[in-house]
Amino acid sequence: MFILILAGGVVRSTGSGMGCPDWPKCFGRYIPPTSSSELPKDYKQKYVAGRLAKNQRFAKTLDVFGYSDLARRIREDKSILVPEEFNAAKTWTEYINRLIGAASGLFLLATAVLAFSYRSESKLIPVLSIFNVILVGFQAWLGSIVVSTNLVAWVVTLHMLLALAIIGISIITYHLARVYGRPKLNVNQVTHVVTLFALLISTVQIAFGSEVREKIDAVAGHFQGGYRDDWITNAGVIFTQHRDIAILVLVINVALYALIRRTFSRHSLQQQIMSFVFLMLMLQMVTGILLSYWALPPFAQAAHVLLATLVFSAQFYLMLNLYRSVKGGGNS
Repeated sequence: MFILILAGGVVRSTGSGMGCPDWPKCFGRYIPPTSSSELPKDYKQKYVAGRLAKNQRFAKTLDVFGYSDLARRIREDKSILVPEEFNAAKTWTEYINRLIGAASGLFLLATAVLAFSYRSESKLIPVLSIFNVILVGFQAWLGSIVVSTNLVAWVVTLHMLLALAIIGISIITYHLARVYGRPKLNVNQVTHVVTLFALLISTVQIAFGSEVREKIDAVAGHFQGGYRDDWITNAGVIFTQHRDIAILVLVINVALYALIRRTFSRHSLQQQIMSFVFLMLMLQMVTGILLSYWALPPFAQAAHVLLATLVFSAQFYLMLNLYRSVKGGGNS
């Protein structure tokens, strides 16, 4: 799942989303082409028509749920009619992303099947595992909409938050399977509250980061991909808010680390998780600086998203291990 998050970040940062204009095949082939001579005849007209039809169906769905203005903008978006030029690097980037996504789906499906062996211990394990498979299917469809609609703002954010939900459910099912029969821990409520707050702030920060990226996409489109050094400057107040929340994320995690050190022994799982969180935060700050002062290099964009996801996941796993731990002992 984390490799898939990284692959998705690479696809987005390199603009490879339409590298394969059809699905599940790529240019009508199971193995993508490597040169324009291998492309189907009239592929541009064919895939633009398919993309337009998909967007029309999505617009009808938005109408049903009352999002008529957004549906109208999608219908009137002329950029959808502009075909993507073939680029072998982008095609294979998207194709590899799809392969990783398929592998992730198969592993989650296998998890759902094997989860039934735990049904006598916890019915929640198979229920959550099945729900996760359904959620992954919806996420795959939503990903195709993200690309097809030229990154409609709220759809991009929803796509990212759903990825966090899928990872969160995977962590819960793993934890439930590991801690069955173990006693509850007696941890101060303040530690629980601060951990939950740290998790919520990280989620908000990821959502803001997604919105920053959406704004950057709009600015990049305005400059037609040029003047890259000016993209951050023109991103507006959302970038400043994202940076300010990053300071709050750091402060709350320092406080949480102090609480964990006071509550658990040095070699406890909880302290190990917090050390991992701090390492990821430091690396994330480095990638954030690179993004701000080095004109948004694509590798830093992908790494920034992955590191944010790892911080969220570790905090979530820590929260679960404050109730029941997969390791015995550990309290100071």
